[in-house]
Amino acid sequence: MIAAHSFAGKTVAVFGMGMSGLAAAKSLQAGGAAVVAYDDNARGCDQARDAGLPVKDLRECDWSVFSALVLAPGVPLTHPEPHWTVRLARENRVEIIGDTEVFCRERRIAGKSSKLIAITGTNGKSTTTALTHHLLAASGIDAVMGGNIGKAVLDLPPFAAGRHYVFELSSFQLDLTPSLDPAAAALLNITPDHLDRHGGMENYAAVKAKIFSNMEPGDTAIIGADDSYCDAIAEDLKARPVALRRISVKSKVETGVYLDGTALVEVEYGRVVNTAQLAGIGSLRGAHNAQNAAAALSIGRSLGLPWSVLVAALQSFPGLHHRMEEVRRIGNVLFINDSKATNADAAERALASFSNIYWIAGGKPKEGGIESIRPFFSAIRKAYLIGESAPVFAETLKGNADFVISGTLDAALNQAYADALADRNRGDKVVLLSPACASYDQFQNFEVRGDAFRTLVNSLQSPSQEEAA
Repeated sequence: MIAAHSFAGKTVAVFGMGMSGLAAAKSLQAGGAAVVAYDDNARGCDQARDAGLPVKDLRECDWSVFSALVLAPGVPLTHPEPHWTVRLARENRVEIIGDTEVFCRERRIAGKSSKLIAITGTNGKSTTTALTHHLLAASGIDAVMGGNIGKAVLDLPPFAAGRHYVFELSSFQLDLTPSLDPAAAALLNITPDHLDRHGGMENYAAVKAKIFSNMEPGDTAIIGADDSYCDAIAEDLKARPVALRRISVKSKVETGVYLDGTALVEVEYGRVVNTAQLAGIGSLRGAHNAQNAAAALSIGRSLGLPWSVLVAALQSFPGLHHRMEEVRRIGNVLFINDSKATNADAAERALASFSNIYWIAGGKPKEGGIESIRPFFSAIRKAYLIGESAPVFAETLKGNADFVISGTLDAALNQAYADALADRNRGDKVVLLSPACASYDQFQNFEVRGDAFRTLVNSLQSPSQEEAA
């Protein structure tokens, strides 16, 4: 744990007793702050008490004593309307920050002997973060990973010379971290997501751009070149004294890394300096993973690591749970857990990576549904629709792909498996859970959904020789 001394002797309100909130409250307390913890959920309050934290309803507190409100990232800051704690903080001129901001302030106190690497984007940030951590560790770097993946940032090991912190940061976390100052930062892509929480695409893109706000000369900004929002942010960065590297899976770039066929190409001012072949690396299948690899390699290169060492480490990357995760193979039926695909753009990337797909989709729908992935319906042998979105998805698929409304995940998997076994076409058949939806209608989160899928798949019986014939 990192003890947060920057609030020593002060009183801090901490709202939201999930993983990051509990870690922040304990960190602040360990650093000498007086903490008042609270959550709208009784279970969260109980968890805080079990952790030895003082719990009090913040509506009953004198806000003039608070030096800051540390807000959990899942709590609305601006849209659709500010949470009541946010309104109280603003009325009393109390600054509102997140746990990552506390981390950044502590790192400054420690003298920045440890480097910070920050990664964001609508899609791919978890894989890129895990891959970056893997490449650094395989290169002999003391690297730890946290943020929106793995541990809360204040639960990570304390600062030490040469230690590198690799953070995945969501737009919610970025909005609460005004002092973020990474040595290298990557923005992969920007597509519609969480618009209800940001009030539209322009606001969402502006929050994503905050990852570069405090970068200094010598720092490296890595940014996707395949969407207009990232392009606009890159144009603004050209006027800043930072090293700018672009990544692309659609076209060549002047300086950075781009995809050419199945190879990644590193270029400096238009000159090819290195290449790496991705073919055969199962954990990095598909163009979306090529973008993730391009970003991770660019981060490694910004730290001065040899290309050959980084490329060798790509081969041993195990992949990420719930993102194009190969769960099991039964004969020529491959089961893929892509539960982390919580929007259409993420599901599109999975659909583009396979053919002969038996697609399990649905859940709590997001704006736009699956209209944007119509061009990929031809890869779908049949779709199995679950959750709230099933009727809407059915209307989109009607006349474009065969489908059935299965309702639940277990029913969908059993139907998909039976249909895949009955398919006499040669080659792999892929049972793909890539929901294009949030999970909250039937599951607590996408991890629980993916774990349920994995458990169900591992309980399936292999067909007898007569059935397989």
